[in-house]
Amino acid sequence: MGSEVMPIKVGVVGCGVISGIYFQNLTRFEAVEVVACSDLDPAMSAAVVKNYPSIKAMTTKELLADESIDLIVNLTQPQYHFDVMKAGIVSGKHVYGEKPLCVSYEDSVELQRLAITHRVRVGCAPDTFLGAGIQTCRRLIDEGAIGTPIGATAFFTTPGHERWHPFPEFYYKVGGGPMLDMGPYYLTALVNLLGPAKFVSGSARITYPQRTITSEPKIGTKINVEIPTHVTGAVDFVSGVIATVITSFDVWGAQLPFIEVYGSEGSLSVPNPNNFGDPVKILTRDREEWLEVPYDLPFSENSRGLGVADMAASISKGEPHRASGTLASHVLEILHAFARSSDSGRRIELDSSCERPDPFPVDSLMYRQ
Repeated sequence: MGSEVMPIKVGVVGCGVISGIYFQNLTRFEAVEVVACSDLDPAMSAAVVKNYPSIKAMTTKELLADESIDLIVNLTQPQYHFDVMKAGIVSGKHVYGEKPLCVSYEDSVELQRLAITHRVRVGCAPDTFLGAGIQTCRRLIDEGAIGTPIGATAFFTTPGHERWHPFPEFYYKVGGGPMLDMGPYYLTALVNLLGPAKFVSGSARITYPQRTITSEPKIGTKINVEIPTHVTGAVDFVSGVIATVITSFDVWGAQLPFIEVYGSEGSLSVPNPNNFGDPVKILTRDREEWLEVPYDLPFSENSRGLGVADMAASISKGEPHRASGTLASHVLEILHAFARSSDSGRRIELDSSCERPDPFPVDSLMYRQ
């Protein structure tokens, strides 16, 4: 993006744990100018202003009413996503949220409808699929390096977030769980690589009805678990690819890959979709060993906020943005379909679809000098 295009003014709602990397990166991109922030706890927004004096602390109501702000970045906890983003849309602002887009798929559909009515855009994390690692994988697949994709795997396992997160309760309430928390990274990456999905089959369970926080400051506090913590199943993509998926808060250790894609001519090892630039490896039918693929694409470091900057630049250019609400809504329906399939005992046919995001241009976004 050239400096002749005026940056879009951004207001950030929610100044919690994840906001730090957003402020660090968004204050550097030429495409955006962060001018305001808000949080239910005024001390949180005050801490942001201390680090970034050019940003003004406001109440969320004031931020939504500020006509100079064009785009709201919503970093609140999942249960607040729909209300904050709806308020932003009704205020005539573009909105971009942390994942998942909403707690319920139905609410995500409503956001899309409202955005059309108010002629604004919706965007949503994760934007890690725009990073150097997964974009390199996208290029390899598009170039036919592994032939025609036929299958994939995606695995996320951990003993649980109560071991490290200071306030982990929401991970075990409605809107949390391993599939809605980490599934967006994996399924967004798969849709980017393979296109939209059509069917989902799944099984889900609660392994431990109660968890104990072992991190400060709430060490020893008990959490009653309300959602499945081990979710597994299969996704059938429109292209014919079949993916096996596991997300779990109940696994003490595993040696599973993050994501692999299997083609008619070889296999591709896709890096951790929670990161932007881990190693990419490929094995083709004429080789016996995996080969690490060097890449020179930008954004291999932690670039959270890249999706916001791409959205802002795309708005200025009148082009589609990549981390779109349509993509996030489709992924959200996939995530919920695992539990729906488990509860009903049947395969779920998805109602939604989306366009496969365009590859990320190498020189489309720039940091301020």
